[in-house]
Amino acid sequence: MYESRFMNPLCLPLHTERLILRELTPDDTRALAQILGDAEVMRHSVAGVLSEKATGEFIDWCRISYRERGFGPWAVVEKSTSTLAGFCGLNAERVDGKDEIEIGYRLATGFWGKGLGTEAARSTLAYGFKELQVPSLIAIVQPANFASVKVIQKLGFGGFVHSQYHRQGVRIYRMTAQQWALGRAVESQDTQFP
Repeated sequence: MYESRFMNPLCLPLHTERLILRELTPDDTRALAQILGDAEVMRHSVAGVLSEKATGEFIDWCRISYRERGFGPWAVVEKSTSTLAGFCGLNAERVDGKDEIEIGYRLATGFWGKGLGTEAARSTLAYGFKELQVPSLIAIVQPANFASVKVIQKLGFGGFVHSQYHRQGVRIYRMTAQQWALGRAVESQDTQFP
């Protein structure tokens, strides 16, 4: 499904000005379950609110994805407090009959409105395009999720197509490696790879 070039060793953790992105571990289950069990956080999720058991299964799935694909959703940790703020990363998805790599994220409500989602997602885009050398990435966003639409636009995603995803009307945004490189030339990159 995905070329072997995606199987390179992970360059984790990723560091931004305020965040660390690292692999999720079973030790993150309780803290992440509090985030993914919040109806406000999960309002636009196709999975809905997750129990602690379902969160543990999600983390197990992420860990399999790290091994099999070289990417997956990562823990987002606030540097100043070492608090798990949520997750951000890349997901393998089948959309409109095609294998795609999607950027996805969820943050606890206490971390909303601070630009942390954009910061984490920007670092994730850099990883996908620079380290994995993917040709393009997509973002799947429900039109009513205004905060996520704003993040996607800040990242430089432009136009979108309407589609169905898990029986819900969504917008599929796409960014190519070339578009990312052009945008990167305009703004400074805040991701540091080890």
